[in-house]
Amino acid sequence: MKEYIYKTPKGNIHYLINEDRIREAYTLIFLPGLTADHRLFDRQIAYFEHRTNVFVWDAPGHASSWPFDLSFTLMDKAKWLHEIVEREHMEKTVLIGQSMGGYVAQAYMERFPGEACGFISIDSAPLQRQYVTGAELWFLKRMEPVYRHYPWKWLLKSGTKGCATSAYGRKLMYDMMMTYDGDQARYAKLSGHGFRMLAEAMEADLPYRITCPALLICGSRDGAGSVRRYNRAWHERSGIPLEWVDGAGHNSNTDCPEKVNGLIEEFIQMAGKEQC
Repeated sequence: MKEYIYKTPKGNIHYLINEDRIREAYTLIFLPGLTADHRLFDRQIAYFEHRTNVFVWDAPGHASSWPFDLSFTLMDKAKWLHEIVEREHMEKTVLIGQSMGGYVAQAYMERFPGEACGFISIDSAPLQRQYVTGAELWFLKRMEPVYRHYPWKWLLKSGTKGCATSAYGRKLMYDMMMTYDGDQARYAKLSGHGFRMLAEAMEADLPYRITCPALLICGSRDGAGSVRRYNRAWHERSGIPLEWVDGAGHNSNTDCPEKVNGLIEEFIQMAGKEQC
């Protein structure tokens, strides 16, 4: 994997991609969740980097993609991702987003319909307005003060245990959160902006249609908000297949990497049988 930098008017985005590309192979675009970074997908990158093409970024404002002006929208984020895809000549892309990364993928497919060959949601939720209540949107837009005033040691503990059930997953989440140790204001601003950006994208009430092959993956012990309820409803209303990862939390790809890697591999094989 080799690191690259993409410059935007609001800051630089750091990302990693195979140094030796595999011609005519799929490119798996891994999109980490809010406050997480490229390390979230370490077990997936290690498994797939010699099997197909892989990409992962530190999302704008996260980890090495800092400093960054946090005044962008979810569609801006999708636009920058698309510009990187074009810059790197990535073809046959499969968007794989965990939590916030899944929302980025849906915004990408809305803005650039027909370009993705597949979409895998990992512990994410639908971006369509119909799935959320007005009260949920109200709270999403007012989360920054909560993260700003909550004691950091409690945030660290709840963030670590609340996102993962395995020792590996919790240690990894702890390490990623420690990126912001000593600068809780940055963590709060990043989190608050992310949730507010998400609420605004939902309020836009766009179709957010998923027309490519898709798969929903969710941990059976995911305790982040109403993610399990959202996934049940998403599956029932859209018909998109839903796979539960037994015993996994919100970061199911870190709690049960072998299971999730297998599901991704099966999905790629299935998608390969369809035109892209």
